[in-house]
Amino acid sequence: MRTRICDLFSIDQPVALGGMAAATGPDLVAAVSDAGGLGICGCAGLAAKEIAALAEAIRSRTRRPFGLNLLLFQADEAAVDAVLAARPPVLSTAWPWPEQDLRALFARAHAAGLKVLHMAPTVGEARRAASAGADAIAAQGTEGGGHVGLMGTVALVPQVVRAVAPLPVLAAVGIASGEGLAAARALGAEGVLLGTRFLATTEAPIPESYKQAILDSDGHDTLLTEIPDIARGRVWPGAFSRVVRNRLIEEWSGREGELRARRAEVGARTRKAFESGDREYAALFIGQDAGLISEIAPAATVVRQIVSDAEAILQRLGAGG
Repeated sequence: MRTRICDLFSIDQPVALGGMAAATGPDLVAAVSDAGGLGICGCAGLAAKEIAALAEAIRSRTRRPFGLNLLLFQADEAAVDAVLAARPPVLSTAWPWPEQDLRALFARAHAAGLKVLHMAPTVGEARRAASAGADAIAAQGTEGGGHVGLMGTVALVPQVVRAVAPLPVLAAVGIASGEGLAAARALGAEGVLLGTRFLATTEAPIPESYKQAILDSDGHDTLLTEIPDIARGRVWPGAFSRVVRNRLIEEWSGREGELRARRAEVGARTRKAFESGDREYAALFIGQDAGLISEIAPAATVVRQIVSDAEAILQRLGAGG
C-alpha cells in the first residue's frame, strides 16, 4: 500500500509510530522504520546532549528514515536547536501554545533539510500548521491514550483533509488494526499514526505490567482527566489525558484542588509506581483501541499485519464484497 505519505517521507508503508516521549526508544523506532514505516522518537524532557545521543543511537540501528518529536509548549530553544542539529529526516511536532511562531520553526526545519509532520487535535490547529508550512498533518482524535483533544477521529479526519488540502493527512490514535487503516483511507487520510498498539510490542521500553494492562483493557475502562498532569505540576495547552481508571484516578477525582497542593508528593508516588510496575497508582496512558489488542508482538509484525489486513479489506470492498 503506497500513498503520498510514503513518497513524502521516503517510506514503504503508510504507518507511523507516535512520538510518545519515554515510551518510545531507539529499538522501537528502528523496528518500525526497518519494517517500512516511520519510526518517531519522543524528545520531551531531554537535554541537548541526550537528544544528540538519541539520534545517534537510532542511526546505529537503522538506515531508514525516522523522526524526532517535540512537544512545543515545553520545548526550550536548546531542545529545538539539538533536534535540528541532529537532522532527523522528519521533525514531528505537537501541542504548541497559541502564541508560538510555527512558521519560523518550520522554516528552520526546512532549511536544515527536514520534513515537518505536525499533530493537530482540531481543524483550527491543522489550518494553522498548514499555513505555517507543515509538510503533513496528523489529525489526532480523542480515542487515543495520552494527551488528546475532544473530537473523535471519524469526524475530525475528513474535516482536516478538506481544510489542509492538498497536504497529506495521517489519521492519528484510536487505530490498532487493518480495519483502522482501511477506514482512515476511506476518510481521506494517506496513512495512520499509532500509539497504544506500538506500546504493546516487544521493543516498547515500558514495564511489562504496562503492556499487560493494555491486553487486559477493553478500552471501556479509560477516561479523560487532568489528574496525571496536575500530579506532575504540568499545564498542557488544551489537552486532556486518556488513562485507565485505577486507584490513582479514583482517589483524586473531584479532589483536584487538594492534588495541586500535594502534587510533589503524589507525582513522586506515581513515578515510583510506574517504575515498579504498580498498575494501581501509575498513570497508564492507554487508548480505547486497547480493546483491539490481544497480544504483545514485534513492531515489524504489527506494521506488516495492519497493512496486509487493510489491503485485503479495501480489495474486498472494491470488489463489492
